[in-house]
Amino acid sequence: MQPFHALNLGLGSLPLLVDMQTRSISAENPRGEKGRGALAVPDAGDAAAMLGPGWKVRPCITLPAGESVTLADVEGPGIIQHIWITVHPEAFRDAVLRIFWDGEETPSVESPLGDLFCNGHGLRYNVSSLPVAVNPAGGFNCYWPMPFRRRARISIENQHGKAIEGFFYQITYALGEVPAEAGYFHAQWRRSMTTRAWPQHVILDGVRGRGHYVGTFLAWTQMSNGWWGEGEVKFYLDGDGKFPTICYTGTEDYFGGAWNFGDTTFSTPFLGYPLFHKPAGQIPKHAVYRWHVPDPIRFKQNLKVTIQALGHWPNRKFQPLTDDISSVAYWYQAEPHKSFPALPAREARFPR
Repeated sequence: MQPFHALNLGLGSLPLLVDMQTRSISAENPRGEKGRGALAVPDAGDAAAMLGPGWKVRPCITLPAGESVTLADVEGPGIIQHIWITVHPEAFRDAVLRIFWDGEETPSVESPLGDLFCNGHGLRYNVSSLPVAVNPAGGFNCYWPMPFRRRARISIENQHGKAIEGFFYQITYALGEVPAEAGYFHAQWRRSMTTRAWPQHVILDGVRGRGHYVGTFLAWTQMSNGWWGEGEVKFYLDGDGKFPTICYTGTEDYFGGAWNFGDTTFSTPFLGYPLFHKPAGQIPKHAVYRWHVPDPIRFKQNLKVTIQALGHWPNRKFQPLTDDISSVAYWYQAEPHKSFPALPAREARFPR
């Protein structure tokens, strides 16, 4: 069994030699096989036609309309270490990424592609964090460690209505034993329209078993003028009823800012407000993230996470808001997991 440093993101483990083998899947080596990269033979119209095999012949794929494409299907044990993807923004809300562990029938990861990488609203913008980085111009990078024991399968479904060309991807992983105590990575997307009668968005619910919560991403569409982030984030742990065990004091507080973010966007290793988007004549859109990497929230039986949509009345009293909120929750847990709620259809995801 490999020691825990095989999963470590820190630089301190880099000098340690472990008994694992690195492999990587891309359009140039779709099965990640040893010595089987760059084998495609160019056609006469390809950019590499004058160079022949071994050059840049098949760097990307086309996602057929209405179909699901398997990007990776790997026999374990092992750990996915890095996922890089780039594609045109029409895929951000219209393409759904799913990950299945160890032959399970329902996914442990299910989210519109862009939101999983903290690019919400179907918009492209940069994110500079430790586990997720989006670099110019739309390079999606994920460094969440994803151990598996028997099998890992990653798929992408094109719900755009037309074929999506120019889908580039690279999935790097290491084959070898993982610690018995290592949990499985999970991520779930949700969307709701809050109301004044019920100004609460459920980020995550229905989680059963043992695990720890590691991150939150929100894409928030503001339907009212003024300040939108007075609401509290609440964590209900291990049988909590009406009241939570952990309660943060405000939206900008939970995401590491203060005083309405000072109307300033920022992106740091563990916390960020990378997007404030308000073109002329449009309603404001916001994006925020928090990674519980130094401070995972651990649970033994069950977990529920919520956020309130609160602003201010003119008299400075709290005002419940009607806002459109999408979220991705990230956590690790022991399998099996409870099946996710049905993902809303494309037209219900407000892609743009």
